[in-house]
Amino acid sequence: MTEAEPEFDTLVRSLRDVEGAQHKLDSVAALARDLAGRFELQPLLGRILDHATSLLGCESGSIALVNEASGTYTKKVDIGVGCQEGQTFSLKEGFTGQIVRSRSTVILDAYSSIERGHIPPTDPRWNCAVIGVPIRWGEQIIGAFIVFSPDQGRVFTPEEARLAELFASHAAIALANSELHATASVREREAAVAAERERAVRDVHETVGRSLATLLLSLDEAEKASRLDGGEHTVTPHLSKARTIAHDALTETRRTVLGMGPAALAGRTLDEAIAGELAWVESMSGAGTQLTVIGDARPLAPEIAHHAFKIVQEALNNVVTHARATTVRAGLIYDAGTLAVVVEDNGQGFDLAAAHGDHATLPAGCLGLHGMTSRAIHLGGDLHIDTTPGWGTKVRATLPDRAPEPEASGQPQWKILIANDHPVISAGLVRLLSIAEPAIQVTAEVRSAEQLFDAFELLRPDVLLVDLDMVHQNTTGVLAGIRGLDPGVAIVVLTDNPTVEQVRSARQAGVRGFINRRASGDTIARVIVAAGQGQALVEGDIFDHLLGSSSTEAESDAFTTREREVHDMVVRGMADKQIARELGISVKTVEKHVGSILRKTGARNRTMLAGMTGGKAAPAHPWG
Repeated sequence: MTEAEPEFDTLVRSLRDVEGAQHKLDSVAALARDLAGRFELQPLLGRILDHATSLLGCESGSIALVNEASGTYTKKVDIGVGCQEGQTFSLKEGFTGQIVRSRSTVILDAYSSIERGHIPPTDPRWNCAVIGVPIRWGEQIIGAFIVFSPDQGRVFTPEEARLAELFASHAAIALANSELHATASVREREAAVAAERERAVRDVHETVGRSLATLLLSLDEAEKASRLDGGEHTVTPHLSKARTIAHDALTETRRTVLGMGPAALAGRTLDEAIAGELAWVESMSGAGTQLTVIGDARPLAPEIAHHAFKIVQEALNNVVTHARATTVRAGLIYDAGTLAVVVEDNGQGFDLAAAHGDHATLPAGCLGLHGMTSRAIHLGGDLHIDTTPGWGTKVRATLPDRAPEPEASGQPQWKILIANDHPVISAGLVRLLSIAEPAIQVTAEVRSAEQLFDAFELLRPDVLLVDLDMVHQNTTGVLAGIRGLDPGVAIVVLTDNPTVEQVRSARQAGVRGFINRRASGDTIARVIVAAGQGQALVEGDIFDHLLGSSSTEAESDAFTTREREVHDMVVRGMADKQIARELGISVKTVEKHVGSILRKTGARNRTMLAGMTGGKAAPAHPWG
C-alpha cells in the first residue's frame, strides 16, 4: 500500500460525510418548505415519516394522533407496520401508550419488551430496536412518532434520538398548522355568511322600510281626505295608490330575497331609473326635482349600477321622510375610471355629529346612512355627507366604474388574532366584533403563549388582541419574538384596571392599545381599528383609572426635593428654560429631572403629567 492510499481513503470518507450532512440538510429544508402554507395533512405526515426513516437508515415507522381526554390514539400514517392506518386503540396498550405515559422519548432494544403490543412475534421487527418520541403542543401530547430498526443488531444512538425528536417537532407544526387553517377556513365561511346576511338585511330594510313609509303617507292622506270630505271618491284614489305601493313592495322584497337586484333597474339605464325615483319624490313631497348627467354616460358593471342606484334611492327616501325640502337635485358624474352620484336638497338638514357621530363609523342601528356608507366602502369608494341644520343636505358617493376583483370585494381590512385562555371571552369578542365592525376578521383564537407565536407566524394578522394576564405570565418573550418577525404588528391588550407599572411593561413589550374587559363592541372595534392604522389608543375607563392611580403612585414615589420643584413647575406649564432660570440650574439638568419624573409617574409626556395632577381625560386618548 502506498503512502497516498490512506490519505485517499480518508478523503473519500470525508466526502461521504459531507454528502450525508448535505442530504440531511436538504431533507430538513424540503420539510420546512412543505410546512409553509396550506397542505393536505396525511400526505405531509407521510413525507415527514419517510424522510425520518430514510435519514435514520430505517424502513418502517408510524405516526399516531393522541387524544388524552378520551384515552385513545389513532394510527394516522403507517409505513411497513401491518397497515394499521385509521385504526384506534386505547392508551393503555401499545408502544404509543407507553410513550404517552413516560411523556418523553423512549428507546427500546427490542419491541418484544412492550406489554400488549400490536406486532405479532412472527413479525421481523419483534426483536428489533424501536424509538418513540411524543409529539407535543405546549404541555399537551397530541401524537407519537415511532421508527423501527431494520435489523436485530442495530441500536439507536442519542444523536439519532435528537434527529427523531426534530422530525416529531415537524409533525407537531404540521398538525397545528392544519388545525389553524381549518379554523381560519371556518372563520372565512362565517364572515362570508355574515356579509351576505348584512347585505340581505340592508336590502330588505331599504325595500320594505321605504315602501312602508310611503304606504303610511298614502294612508295618512286618505285619512285626511276622509275627515275633510267623507266622500268615497276622495278616499278611493289614495287607497288605490296604497294598494299599488304594497304590491310593489311585495315584488321588490321577493326580488331582494332571490338576489335579483332592484326592479327599478330592470331594462333601464341608471339615469332612467334615478329619473323614476325623482318622479316619486315629486309625487310624495311636492318638491321640484332635477337630474343632471355630466360626462359621457357609459355601461357600468351590474354591481356598480346596483349599489349606485340603491345609494341614490336611500338618499331620496331620507329626503321625503325627513328633509321637508322644496327642491331636490340628483346628479351622475362620469369621470375617468369613476362614477360620482350626488343627491342635494334645500331642506332642514341635521347635525350629523350630534345624531350619529362620524358617519364613516356609524353604529349598526343607523341602517340608512350606514347602508350607504357600507355600499361605497364595499366597492372601494367613499361617501361624503355635507349637512347643516337649516341649510339642507348633500350626499356624494364616489365609486369605481368597475367592480372590485372577487378576492378583493368583501375582504376584511384588518385581520385579528385573539389570544385568551378563557373560551367564553374569546367567543364573546368574536361575536361583538362581527356585529360592531364587519371590516374586522378574526382569523384564529389561541389559548396559550406557545400557540400565539406559531399562529402569528402562520396567519400574519394585522392586530393581536391579547389578555394582559397572558402578557405578564408568559407572553412577553413571545411578543418580542413576534416583534422580530414583524416590527409593525399592532398589539392590543384586554384588561380591567392595570397599574401604571403594568402598562409601562406592556408598552415595553410592544403593546399599542388597552381595552377594558367591560367595553362595548363598538369601543373594542374602535381601538382595534386605531391600532391597525398605526395609532395608540387607551379605552376611556382605563385611561381615567390610570389618571387616578398614576396620581397616587406619583405621590408615593420618592421624589427628591429638586424633582418636586421641577414637577410643580412642569404642571404649571413652564418650559425647561424658564425652570432652569427660576432654579438657577442648567437646561440639561432640568431635562434630566423631567425624564426621571415621567418615569416615576408613568406619564408619556408633559400633557399627560399635567392631566394626572388636575385634568380630566377625554373618552379615548392617543399616545402622542
